[in-house]
Amino acid sequence: MFINFWYPTVRSVDLGTSPQRVRILAHDFVVFRDAAGKAAVLSDTCVHRGGSLSGGQCKEDGTVQCPYHGWRFNRDGHCMRIPSLGIQAKIPPRARVDAYPVEERYGIVFAFLGDLPEAERPPIMPIFEAGDPNWRFTVASFDVPFHYERSIENGLDPAHNEYVHSTHGFKGERESEYRVNELVPTQNNPYGFGFMHTYDVPPRRKSVLRNASAQSAKMQAGSGTYGPNQMWTYIHMTETKAMHQYLFEAPIDERNTRVFLVNYRNIAFFRGGLRAKLNNWLDKKIHERNMFVAGEDIVVVSRLQPKLTPPSTARELLMPADKVIAQYRDKLDEFESKGWRLDMQRIKRDYDRGNVIYAIPSPGRRESKGWVLEATPLVPAADPATVTQLATG
Repeated sequence: MFINFWYPTVRSVDLGTSPQRVRILAHDFVVFRDAAGKAAVLSDTCVHRGGSLSGGQCKEDGTVQCPYHGWRFNRDGHCMRIPSLGIQAKIPPRARVDAYPVEERYGIVFAFLGDLPEAERPPIMPIFEAGDPNWRFTVASFDVPFHYERSIENGLDPAHNEYVHSTHGFKGERESEYRVNELVPTQNNPYGFGFMHTYDVPPRRKSVLRNASAQSAKMQAGSGTYGPNQMWTYIHMTETKAMHQYLFEAPIDERNTRVFLVNYRNIAFFRGGLRAKLNNWLDKKIHERNMFVAGEDIVVVSRLQPKLTPPSTARELLMPADKVIAQYRDKLDEFESKGWRLDMQRIKRDYDRGNVIYAIPSPGRRESKGWVLEATPLVPAADPATVTQLATG
């Protein structure tokens, strides 16, 4: 798991007037809205006596109040009040928690979990259809019981569709005809790789999408990554009819992942307010279809061994269809060489002692010292020559 990337925390519609606790990268955060309604994300641990800020309240002054002793923290992580000192007391400069950059986009509250300055931060994966009236979108979130790398790699795997998915595969019944066609590189970026390819599809007898492709026997589809935890999937029924899916994944820990699915489509919806009920019905049906497909993946991926990605590709026999998976793993090695990977062995060892809590380092740590909570341990960065070599391939 890596710092210095954007992670989804909650859906915008789910963040109301109460603070929420979210767990990402094996660390806890509090998400809340300030007095102006702007989302904020802080480390969840109060630096006084370890209270969970998310168990407190949002106050009228825009702060979140710790439930243990009433300390109040603003969206920048600064303590604004310590009740035990009195109303006019001077606040100690160390009375602060890590505050993370926040962007609310695509119906999701994103937090940049890392300490990079703004100019150096990898961006949130772009969605080019956003704001286009010819595309309709929905946002859903769900949890899966496996590591996020296994989830991302499953999405980059064109060969599993034939055997796992009854909606766009033949369940392995075409042994003499089946093969994965050429993977055409597309949408490669500084943070990942992608591909498109042509595949055969079974008839969609009862699907709300059955008329989208005029029952074409072939379709275009592909996927790609944008950083360690963001992935796009394009499904092109015809040259003009498509569904574009964007997955923003939040690693809860090494065994669980929260997936945020932003589903864009230029099919199966009607323009105009009078059709709102029908559009809502179609949204529900397509969501049900997406969750059916996800459920098929969950059955298989939750039983993979080992649970985590093997430390070497020599421990798996990869095929040409796995090319983008191998490229994804190379990117993860690049991110690790920059010193962005969490040292989970040390974190688990220290947490087992029961008297240590870490915080993901925020940009504020580059501007001042004297933080109460220690920054979470990271795998040491590689030497600059190695980083350059990995980045250039």
